[in-house]
Amino acid sequence: MRDRDYLGEFEHIIVLALLRLDDRAYGVTVRQEIELRTDREVSIGAVYATLDRLETKGYVTSHRGDPTPERGGRSKRFFRVTAKGVTAVSRTHRALQNMTEGLGSFGVTYDVATPSR
Repeated sequence: MRDRDYLGEFEHIIVLALLRLDDRAYGVTVRQEIELRTDREVSIGAVYATLDRLETKGYVTSHRGDPTPERGGRSKRFFRVTAKGVTAVSRTHRALQNMTEGLGSFGVTYDVATPSR
């Protein structure tokens, strides 16, 4: 990984949702978590497209759960953040903190705890 690999805004939000959801992270729960915490409507297509892109980059992995009768015998695709993904979210978070440092006089704050590595 290059030292300049940063997550885009929506990628950053998706990875944070995955970290919050842990072993309950699949498309629908990711979408719900984002909508709940950001008060932002998100299409399920955008969630899956971003999850696929993050998996291609090596930031997340996925696996299929057991098929369930409620889903007509289909299985859920669960996602987990990789070590590379944790590094990327930490790097992105630090960059945002550095960019907002000292902007309090403009009403800009960014005081979220830094994710652990």
